Amino acid sequence: MARYAYRGRDSRGDVVTGTLEGPDTGAIADQLLSIGVTPVDISPATGTGLGAPAWWRSLTAQRISQVDVMLFSRQMYTLLRSGVPILRALAGLQDSTTNASLSEVIGDMRSTLDAGRELSTAMRRHPEVFNTFYVSVVRIGEATGALDESFNRLFHYIEFEKDMRERISTATRYPLIVLVVIAVAIGVVNFAVIPAFARVFTANKVPLPLLTQLLIASSHFFLAYWPALLVGLVALVVGFQVYVGTPRGGYLWDRTKLRLPIAGPIVLKATLARFARSLALATRAGVPIVQSLSVVAEVVSNSYVARRIENMRDGVERGESIRRTATASGVFTSVVLEMIAVGEETGELDELLDEVAGMYEREVDYEIKTLSSNLEPILTIAMGGLVLILALGVFLPIWDLSSVLMKH
Repeated sequence: MARYAYRGRDSRGDVVTGTLEGPDTGAIADQLLSIGVTPVDISPATGTGLGAPAWWRSLTAQRISQVDVMLFSRQMYTLLRSGVPILRALAGLQDSTTNASLSEVIGDMRSTLDAGRELSTAMRRHPEVFNTFYVSVVRIGEATGALDESFNRLFHYIEFEKDMRERISTATRYPLIVLVVIAVAIGVVNFAVIPAFARVFTANKVPLPLLTQLLIASSHFFLAYWPALLVGLVALVVGFQVYVGTPRGGYLWDRTKLRLPIAGPIVLKATLARFARSLALATRAGVPIVQSLSVVAEVVSNSYVARRIENMRDGVERGESIRRTATASGVFTSVVLEMIAVGEETGELDELLDEVAGMYEREVDYEIKTLSSNLEPILTIAMGGLVLILALGVFLPIWDLSSVLMKH
C-alpha cells in the first residue's frame, strides 16, 4: 500500500496532520472520517527514506523497545477507559509517538481495523512487537468487553519484566567490569611488561626460575600467534551464538544456565516468577488453562523451562491436575506446589499465582542485592592470584639480577 500525507480538522476545528497507508486517497479519506477528522488535503507522501530499498529501510528503522510497548499499553488503557473509540485512540497515539517505527505499526493496525478486522488480528500482523501472549490477552479482552483492563494488566506485566531485567543487569555490571579489567591487564602484561623484562634477563644471562620461564613462554606464544588467537576467539563466539540459536543448542544452554553456581538459582527464580506472573495474568483475563500454558511457554525466555511447561499442558489435556503436572516438572519448590494446589481447589489460582510470583520476586531481589558481595571474594582471590604470579615471576629474577650486577 502507498503512504499518503494528510491535513484535516478534528471535531474542535484544530488542524491535524500525519501520514497513513492505504490503496488510494479515497480509502485514506474514509479512515480519517471514521476517526472524526475531516480531510482538507491528501497527497502522496514524499521523503528520502521512501525511495530506499526495503532491506535498507528495515536495517535503519528505529527499534521498537520494550518501553515503547509498555507506554503504548498504558496510553491505550487510559484512552479506552475514558471512552475514546479504538480508531480515534490509535490515531492519537500515531500522531503523538516519537518512534517512527511504532507509528508505522499503529498506522497498519488502523488500516486493518478500518477493513473490519479485530484489534488482536491487527496486532498479530506484527509479532516482532506484540508476542503471542500479548495478542492472546488482548483477544480475551475483546471477547469479554474488558479491553481497557487487559491493556492495564499488560502494562504492569511489561513493567515487571523490565524491572527484573534491569535488576539482573545492574547486579552483573560490576563482575563484568572486573573481568574486563583482568583481561586487559593480562594482555598488557603479556604484550608489553614481560617482553621488556625478558630482554633484560637475557642480556644479563640471569638464571630464570620455572615460573618466570612459563610467563615468558606464554608471552612469546601470545606475541607470535595473537592473530590466530583473535580469529579463534571470534570463531568461538560466533559458533556459540549459532549453536545456541538451534533448538537443541538453545535447550542445552538454557538448562546449563540454571545449573551455574551463584547465577543459576537467580536465573531459575526469575524465570519462574515470569511464569507465575504470566499465567496469573492469562487466567485472570479468562484464557483457558491449556491455552494459557501454551502461550506462557513462549514468553518465559528459557527453552528448558518452556519444555517443562509444555509437559504440564499435555498433562492437563489428559485430565491431570495442575498440581500434579507441576510436581512432575521438577522445577517448583514444595511451598509453591502447595499454593498451586490450594488455588486450584478454591478457584483462586490467579491470586495465588500472583503470590507465588511475588515470593520469587522478593527472593530474586534479595539474591541480586547480595550477588556482588558473593562474587567479591572470588574476584578478589582471582586478582590476588594474578598479582602474586606476576610478582613472583618478575621480581624473583630481578633479585638475582641485582646479585649479578653487584658482583660486577
